[in-house]
Amino acid sequence: MSMMKEFKAFAMRGNVMDMAVGIVIGAAFGKIVSSFVSGVLMPPLGLLLGGINFSSFVLVLKEATETNPTVTLQYGSFINTVIDFLIIAFAIFIVIKAMNSMKKKEEEKPALPPKPSEDIVLLSEIRDLLKK
Repeated sequence: MSMMKEFKAFAMRGNVMDMAVGIVIGAAFGKIVSSFVSGVLMPPLGLLLGGINFSSFVLVLKEATETNPTVTLQYGSFINTVIDFLIIAFAIFIVIKAMNSMKKKEEEKPALPPKPSEDIVLLSEIRDLLKK
């Protein structure tokens, strides 16, 4: 099998397409959460903590010189990113938990007994006619 045919067979499997859709939706959801954290959640939190702006927290590793800019470690931005991650992880946990509970409810439903084959139906009708 050629490499192109193998790749096409791999890419067209249902799970791969589902995963691709999930990644695109997850990326969009990540942007929404990042916007929520930086624009809605962190300003009031910073205000409660005394007017702190987390994104401006930096540690200067090397001061600027005439030829080189300042080298900083931006740990405030890291704090925002960790909060983004925690919110996204919690949201995914809730979604997966809901999906698992729905799946469990489906499994708990009793399966309908299979319909008898045409032969058995016909034999049952003959039996019933003979009883009469």
